[in-house]
Amino acid sequence: MVLSKTASNSDVSVHSTFASRYVRTALPRFKMPDDSIPKEAAWQIINDELMLDGNPRLNLASFVTTWMEPECDKLIMASINKNYVDMDEYPNRCVNMIANLFHAPLGEAETAVGVGTVGSSEAIMLAGLAFKRRWQNKMKAAGKPHDKPNIVTGANVQVCWEKFARYFEVELKEVKLSEGYYVMNPAKAVEMVDENTICVAAILGSTLNGEFEDVKLLNDLLVEKNKQTGWGTPIHVDAASGGFIAPFLYPELEWDFTLPLVKSINVSGHKYGLVYAGIGWCIWRSKLDLPEELIFHINYLGADQPTFTLNFSKGSSQVIAQYYQLIRLGFEGYKNIMENCQENARVLKEGLVKTGRFNIVSKEQGVPLVAFSLKDSSRHTEFEISDFLRRFGWIVPAYTMPPDAQHVTVLRVVIREDFSRTLAERLVGDIVKVLEELDQIPARVTCKLAASEESSEGKLVKKTAIEVQREITTAWKKFVQNKKKTSGVC
Repeated sequence: MVLSKTASNSDVSVHSTFASRYVRTALPRFKMPDDSIPKEAAWQIINDELMLDGNPRLNLASFVTTWMEPECDKLIMASINKNYVDMDEYPNRCVNMIANLFHAPLGEAETAVGVGTVGSSEAIMLAGLAFKRRWQNKMKAAGKPHDKPNIVTGANVQVCWEKFARYFEVELKEVKLSEGYYVMNPAKAVEMVDENTICVAAILGSTLNGEFEDVKLLNDLLVEKNKQTGWGTPIHVDAASGGFIAPFLYPELEWDFTLPLVKSINVSGHKYGLVYAGIGWCIWRSKLDLPEELIFHINYLGADQPTFTLNFSKGSSQVIAQYYQLIRLGFEGYKNIMENCQENARVLKEGLVKTGRFNIVSKEQGVPLVAFSLKDSSRHTEFEISDFLRRFGWIVPAYTMPPDAQHVTVLRVVIREDFSRTLAERLVGDIVKVLEELDQIPARVTCKLAASEESSEGKLVKKTAIEVQREITTAWKKFVQNKKKTSGVC
């Protein structure tokens, strides 16, 4: 007689994953499960859920790199288990290469001052702390109050600047925007500077429309004010997006350490530095610009090692990837890639202009992206276009500008290395299809809001165009948020 036994629930060796009980069980969300499951089942369940995510390469909201060469992918996997704090050489090589790219005034044998970070947010925190400490030391030495520091920026800054101000108790003084001028006005910024200003932050590549702020003009105006006041207010350049663009596309542009008041620069390696998410850099002009008391020295990893980061342990694979890109591409390779991005942005912009339906908000000089808005939004809005494009797989954000241009709504397409001309032409075609579809349906929100009249003390008062636009924008923002669609700025 042949003996056999019935497989128990735990005996899954003869089952495929989809024949097992694990695909009938809901994935734990808030509490660790009591029992283990086979590795194949865990992989399959999580992999299946990840399929619901959007295609990263079609996410045109993000500046973050989504493709690298297979050889670099291999290096990343080979170093995935290495700790950043155990590495000294590769971060230093990257810091020196980037510092030289930004024209840091270094002697022949002088080492650059800088640090690798998780991204530009951490880099900005570190730069801001250095400015705050230098200002405090200066005020203490002069016997003056040092408890109310402030920083001057444009209202177009990324949210990390607001985080820095709130976390480290620094007043954030923002230069308001205006319609048609969506970056910081240098003259207005300098007017807001006072004795308690730790620095003025200029953006090389605005998140909103990719535009470069005029760092040269800001430097010149601030030099004059410093002569008059003796305050010595410095500049920080937030080059998160533009730091790996300007040196290759606009080599004559004056924005970096060639300007005397620029004391520190941050740049995102995971944006146009062409590395996957998780790497940024902060570079200081000289050792004098980074107070020594902020640097910690440790020796319990085998040798004396200086450290100035908010986080201690982190993966080293992104540092390896950055070093790979720097030596693999060189100046020539980066220049070719940035020129390709710029050309594909031009193709997309020309395609949008040909529709006759859009105003281009982005500028010729800046990050290779296209920001655009509807010429006529009385019937349908940019939020509707963003929502409808998702049906084709595209993630194109729609958002409102900061004060005082919050009535302006914009769509934005970031052109990354892996966004080809074919994709640009396909996107234009899909946008045209969306416009044709929207033209065939009644306006959803406008019917209720646009051109309606309000009763004010018994009189009928017609709403202004801006009031109508703001109501439509607010309604669509709520609509998109309720559907839990991503429409933020990355």
